Amino acid sequence: MAKLTKESFIESLKEMSLLEIKELVDAMKEEFGVDPSAVAVAAAPVAGAGAADEGNATVSVVLTDAGAGKVNVIKVVREITGLGLKESKDIVDSNGTVKENVSKDEANEIKAKLEEAGATVEFK
Repeated sequence: MAKLTKESFIESLKEMSLLEIKELVDAMKEEFGVDPSAVAVAAAPVAGAGAADEGNATVSVVLTDAGAGKVNVIKVVREITGLGLKESKDIVDSNGTVKENVSKDEANEIKAKLEEAGATVEFK
């Protein structure tokens, strides 16, 4: 028998009714002696704790000066934010926030790209 992949299992679940999925879960409980709902409840506080720590570790990347290479800074802001030319130019012209609530690692990457283009950046 071929091994069932995670993707094919999920595709199979999509074709089942809710009643069939409930019966499958009940059968898995009986076969393996594990209640999936108990595992989900036990894992939730762990996930919540990680999210709380991450919430404290986020910063906003703010442009303080575009420098002499304003056009290059606009291009980098477009790349980072996915915004259009006008919106990116508005951020650069107003020394606005490039990205909010990002991890410190991502913020450092953004800062490096913007400084390479000639901008001055700070974290808030």
